[in-house]
Amino acid sequence: MRWWRHPGGMPPPSLLAVVILMATASAAAAESLPSTAPPPPGDQADASETYIVSMANQLRPLDFTDNTEWYSTKLRSVAPGAGILYSYQTIVQGFAARMTPAQAEKLESKPGVLVVSPERRYVLHTTRTPEYLGLDRVNGLLAQASGGSDVIIGLVDSGVWPESRSFDDAGYGPVPARWRGRCEEGRNFTRSACNNKLIGARSFAASYQSSANKGAGPDWTKEARSPRDVVGHGTHTASTAAGSAVPGAGLGRMAAGTARGMAPRARVAAYKACWAGGCYSADILAAMEAAVADGVDVLSVSAGVHGGDLAAYFKDGMAAGAYSAMEKGVFVACSAGNKGPGIGTLANGAPWLTTVGAGTIDREFPAYFILGDGRNLTGVSLYGGDPLPPKPLPLVYAAAASNDTKGKGGFCLAGTLIPEKVAGKIVICDRGVDHVVQKGITVKDAGGAGMVVTNTAADGEDLIPDPHVLPSTSVGKMDGDAIKAYAASDANPTGVMSPGATLTGVQPAPVVVGFSSRGPNLVSPGVLKPDLIAPGVNILAAWGSDAPPSGAPGDTRRVEFNIQSGTSMATPHVSSVAALLRGARPQSRPRSGRR
Repeated sequence: MRWWRHPGGMPPPSLLAVVILMATASAAAAESLPSTAPPPPGDQADASETYIVSMANQLRPLDFTDNTEWYSTKLRSVAPGAGILYSYQTIVQGFAARMTPAQAEKLESKPGVLVVSPERRYVLHTTRTPEYLGLDRVNGLLAQASGGSDVIIGLVDSGVWPESRSFDDAGYGPVPARWRGRCEEGRNFTRSACNNKLIGARSFAASYQSSANKGAGPDWTKEARSPRDVVGHGTHTASTAAGSAVPGAGLGRMAAGTARGMAPRARVAAYKACWAGGCYSADILAAMEAAVADGVDVLSVSAGVHGGDLAAYFKDGMAAGAYSAMEKGVFVACSAGNKGPGIGTLANGAPWLTTVGAGTIDREFPAYFILGDGRNLTGVSLYGGDPLPPKPLPLVYAAAASNDTKGKGGFCLAGTLIPEKVAGKIVICDRGVDHVVQKGITVKDAGGAGMVVTNTAADGEDLIPDPHVLPSTSVGKMDGDAIKAYAASDANPTGVMSPGATLTGVQPAPVVVGFSSRGPNLVSPGVLKPDLIAPGVNILAAWGSDAPPSGAPGDTRRVEFNIQSGTSMATPHVSSVAALLRGARPQSRPRSGRR
């Protein structure tokens, strides 16, 4: 019998702080300890995985000089060749290590061990919003907080691109004296990359690195083992939260204006725990622990489990770490996930987390398409290059111009379009199977002039614009069906594609977007989640110069700013408002921020 268990999956209330890893914590940050021993031989090496072990430090025997020594002894008693990946000492008590399931079960029965939980793999949940939220009014929160220049926002994400103008520190005073963080050196990243705006940058990859024996580990020839952001996501969220004002920002012709974060005078600390292979919970927890030890006021985490795959809170490292962070005065916001509109698709459902869903703002990017029979249809697009001539061009459905023999001819997959049948034409492509922008690359390579992307039943009428490589528009299922029916019934179908535009003042707004994950909270059905929505659609922010704007493998373009959508984009809006509240009311606590 394990005394910390309780019917229904939760511990007795008197033991809650112990069970979810929140007992008295020391002041030390998470310490990454490399394992020098090889993995267990044979089948054991293949069967090993990372576990997070919760320890009752108050039961440590007196003959051990510190907790980590005790942890190592416990681990070696069941897995002689194993080494500790992380020793957690600040917001949780315990460690992370690789072992087999049998070894984990044996370890959990040892005195002083509370819970041994398999590591979880998280995913990232991927200018106008200060005005839209009213933060720039004379009596608004931005003015009351004086920009929050002494408030520090920590972001656990994919790192940061420090050269971005959004992290310019012109006009900033010295780094707050209470700051205990550092700027970590690594590949393409030096200490000089930080400044009085970007005051800290660290990376955490011990668990990601240890997954290499299962084929999921890193290729360090393509990834930067440093805080350097090579995918753009972390740079986008950090600049959304606290980017300095940058005039003349935009994505091509779209969303032109001055880009700035919601709390533009706040300081930024970046904690890279998300990599090309995903975000591993042991790394995430180590990053959160370091952030709290370094002295952040607000934590923003735009990552979580796949929709609805929630665990009991005492087995959820992010939930446990967030609770202890809150107890130490740090406000924590996490993304709800992008698996909507289905019910029960929520990520990050713990009651003490501020879980953020995504809503629209009053800005859209319409792109118009006129059929040869005179019908005028409205889609969306972020294409900002040269438009097509304002005259009818031949129109063809990809399925009628494809060499595909597997029933996927309408999807414009690489190498399937017949150049003689699409050259100089606007090609209709079904959404799905491949990246939308990759479809455009396929059309362009085959000689097509433009593209119309039509939603299938899976996407319905939800429309999210994409930064296409050729003149394109995306339309909902009903308009898509109408376009394909016209192309099939007319002997010489044509279409006229107008260039996209930036339209503001769109109503109604905000509206919960379809992809935003919904409740109920499957662990605690009585707790309503998400807590709130924030702008998460068509958000312009800084981008890393190593990443294409679309993320499509064949996209070779590079941009300084990019437009993204997701609950990942909504979360830093809430984190920054919490930072402004802290700046306006320095004595406020996380609970008051949630109210």
